[in-house]
This record gives sequence, structure tokens and C-alpha cells, in this order.
Amino acid sequence: MGMSTFDVNIACIGCGVMGGALVRAMTKIVDPKKITVSAKHFDEAKAFSDETNCNAVVSNTEAAKGAKYVFIAVKPAFVADVLKEIAPALSDDAVIISMAAGIKLESIQAALDGKERALIRIMPNMPAAVGEAMIALSANSAVSEKDVAEAKSLLEAAGKVEIVDEKLMDCVTAVSGSGPAFVFMFIEAMADVAVKLGMPRAQAYIYAAQTLKGSAEMALQTGKHPAALKDSVCSPAGTTIEGVVALEKNNFRNSVIEAVSAAYRRSVELGKK
Repeated sequence: MGMSTFDVNIACIGCGVMGGALVRAMTKIVDPKKITVSAKHFDEAKAFSDETNCNAVVSNTEAAKGAKYVFIAVKPAFVADVLKEIAPALSDDAVIISMAAGIKLESIQAALDGKERALIRIMPNMPAAVGEAMIALSANSAVSEKDVAEAKSLLEAAGKVEIVDEKLMDCVTAVSGSGPAFVFMFIEAMADVAVKLGMPRAQAYIYAAQTLKGSAEMALQTGKHPAALKDSVCSPAGTTIEGVVALEKNNFRNSVIEAVSAAYRRSVELGKK
């Protein structure tokens, strides 16, 4: 663990893939003993505690008690029940941070005890597990600027964080929340054809993944339009332009647009339930 820079009590209810990734990242800047986790089954929380040196407790209420930042890392269908359960245990200055897809800040408030609460909604993504997340953050008016800044700093241990208007959250969910799955499919497809062409499987995954990683970093660092970067790889009558034409022939970009649009529609649907 790195040097602790935040003297704050944190609770995370649910320590599965996403919640677990964020907590692991935060242990770089927060003393693990200031972080308490709970899960549906205590064995899961205990195993996570053994790995990270965080505190594991039996109940969600016990986890929330005394915590400044309470992360809700359960599936959307269980968010309301968890909020009702922990409401009596929340301190007056507690900031609730939900990462449930589709669940709006107003719905989170409605599930609580009627008292106006400081609420933050985030949408992280899977690369949080390796410190390369893209995280969107929206806060209600009850969250002070200081607490927004502190929550943002905590989350930056897991990657890049941007504050967005809540109306963009369904878009964020579709693009960066669901996006890694689409990228992994692209890596898999690239690797499959490499294997077909004779490259060993393990090597094929490295070539495909590093190619995406390097290309993404180039787009971020140069700030150039993706089309301009694509054009710079395409020599006249060369190999790359042949591949680009094949992608266009097979509706590559339209397939991506349809995939992200479908994820967006599902996020909107989740918010209506």
C-alpha cells in the first residue's frame, strides 16, 4: 500500500467486480483499516478483507455506520432495499455514492428516509481493476464542492474522473460502462484471425491488446481526430486501406453504433423500473 493521503472513513456495500476494483484502488491512498466492506454473504466480504486488509462486517447497516462516503455497489434491482436498510445508520454528513446503472439521483433520494441526503452517482468501468477506469460523476445540490472534490480525488486512484450532468449518465453507461465488453470482443476477433494466420494464441492476444492500447493512448495524447489518425495509417493501394474497405463493407461502424445504442436504451429502461 502507498502512503495514505485521505483520513476518511469509507464503506462499500457489495465488494464484487466493480465495487472491489474501486476499493482496491482506494487502498493506495486510504488506510485499508478506514475502509469497511459488506456483502450479501459474509464469506465474500471476509475473503475480500483478507486480500486487502479492509474491515469486513456482517451487516450493511454496520458498514454504513460512521462512514463519510458510502459506496453502493450492488445490482440495480437491490439498490432501493439496501438504501432503506442503511438509512437509519447514516451519519448526518454521509455522502452516498451509487454506481448502479440507470438509477437516478431522485430515485436514490426517494428510497431513503425522507431526509435530504448528499448523493453522488458514478459510472465507472472495468479498467478500474488496472487503474485505467473512465469514471463519470454527478452530484446533487446537497453535496458540497469540497465533498465533490474529495470524492473525485478518491476515485482518481482508479483512473480518470470527469464531472458530468446527470442527463448524460445513460450515454456514459453505454459508451464507457458497456464499452470494454465491445473492445474485448474486438481484441478476441483480432487474435482469432492472427491464430488463423499462424500466430500462437498467447502472442496473438498480446499483439491485439497492445495495438488497441497504443492506438487509444495515441488518440488521447495527440488529440487528433480519429479519422485523421486512421488516414495516417492508410497508404495508397496498401494493406490497411483494404482492411478498412472490408470493415465498411461489413458495416463495422454501424454495428458499433447499434451496440452502443442498444446499451443506452437498456440503461434508460433500468431507470424506469
